[in-house]
Amino acid sequence: MQFSVVIPAKNEERHIGRCLDSLAALDWDPAQYEIVVVDNGSCDATVAIAREMGAIVLEAPGATIASLRNLGAARGSGELIAFLDADCAVTVPWLKAASRYLAADGPVAFGSPVLVPDGGTWVQTAWFKVRGKPNQVVPVEWLESANLFVRRSAFEKVGGFDERLVTCEDYDLTTRLREVGELLCDARVAALHFREPATIAEFFKKERWRGLSNYRELGRRRVTLRELPSLLLPLGALAVSIALPVLWGLYALGGETRVLWASLALLLVWELPLGAVALRRCGTGEWLTGIRLWVLLNVYFFARGTTLVARG
Repeated sequence: MQFSVVIPAKNEERHIGRCLDSLAALDWDPAQYEIVVVDNGSCDATVAIAREMGAIVLEAPGATIASLRNLGAARGSGELIAFLDADCAVTVPWLKAASRYLAADGPVAFGSPVLVPDGGTWVQTAWFKVRGKPNQVVPVEWLESANLFVRRSAFEKVGGFDERLVTCEDYDLTTRLREVGELLCDARVAALHFREPATIAEFFKKERWRGLSNYRELGRRRVTLRELPSLLLPLGALAVSIALPVLWGLYALGGETRVLWASLALLLVWELPLGAVALRRCGTGEWLTGIRLWVLLNVYFFARGTTLVARG
């Protein structure tokens, strides 16, 4: 068996059929790939749909998503384990593109950020600029688990996903995998995600949840130097969001002009780097998308920053 496709799921009746339909339409020998759906206690028709469509179905109520993926990987027998989220759909040449890495001397893991379907909102299309670029094939530091292929031998060597983690389990796994071989982002191995945050409110809520889970789990996983900016910058966002209103309030109450200048300097020190990131990601030809990305970067860091004062 060449490929084992592992799909964790919980209450995914709206999406699992589309996901499995896309796998059935692949231009690849069906005898060379298997599909394992690992259900986390769904109370809808997820399990029934998956079984009806021919997937191997395992049930593990209450498990972490890392545990679900490990269970699916252990049940499969493919040389390459493909981790795919239930709210995704793959493109027809997905496995054909992945087959170039079946050789034993290939990367230990590869994949690409999930794409935004046609008709996506400006939030979805702008944020994708942070996560990927079309047609790229480049070495990377880590890979997302929504569309991830891992060589079974390497997966077993590093011990699979850390089942204690609720989030960032893909970052943890692929940084460990990078110690035993190359990680490659290949945009030709393409999948679409149908549940990216569509509005700023949804984006804020999701990033706040991710940030809260990330900070809570820092003691359970290794933190790399490369990760430090993403952990420290939210602190800067929180500080700026508190300092600016205070400075503007002092100026409004009769403060000196230098208070206003100090606030403007602080704003520039924070915003110029974010603007530079947005410009680099989007280029001068996509100025509107660049502005939108700049807005989302502010929302991202502020959402993550609020988790530093969250309780519970």
